[in-house]
Amino acid sequence: MTIDVFEADADGEGLRVGVVQARFNEPVCNALREACIAELLELGVAREDIFVCSVPGALEIPFALSQLARTDEFDALVALGAVIRGETYHFEVVSNESAAGISRVSVDEAIPIANAVLTTDTDEQAIERAAVKGAEAARVAIEMANLAASIESLSEASEFDAPQA
Repeated sequence: MTIDVFEADADGEGLRVGVVQARFNEPVCNALREACIAELLELGVAREDIFVCSVPGALEIPFALSQLARTDEFDALVALGAVIRGETYHFEVVSNESAAGISRVSVDEAIPIANAVLTTDTDEQAIERAAVKGAEAARVAIEMANLAASIESLSEASEFDAPQA
C-alpha cells in the first residue's frame, strides 16, 4: 500500500497574491516587499496578479488581510512588517497581537497567509533579515496556495465519487 504525500509545489503560475505591508519601520518593510515581489515573480506569479497595499503598522495588518480575504480574489496573502524592540512593553503587545490577528484571519477566512512580520531586538537585525524573510514569505504563500488547491480538489473528487441517493 502506498501513501500519497503532497510535495512542495512552488509554481506560482496562475496564482493571485495579495500583500499587506506596514509602513512603520519603512526601510525594513520596503526591503521585505522588494524581496517578496522579486521572489513571487521568480516563482511565476504574473506582475498583474500581485496586489500590494500598505497600512500604518503591524497592528493594522490583520484588518487589511481580512478585507482582502473577503474579496475571494486571492489564492494567498502575505503580511510584511517589522516590530523592533524598544524600551517599553509595547513591543510584546504589538508582536503578539499582530501575529494572533494574522493567524486568526488565515483560519477564519480559510486562506493561506505567510507571516513575515519581523520581531527583532535591533534595527540592524531587522535589516539583516528583511531580504531573506521577504523571499521566504513569497515561497510559503505559493506553496500553501498550491496545498490548499490540492486539498480542495480532493474534496471535489470525493463529492463526485459519493453514491447518489
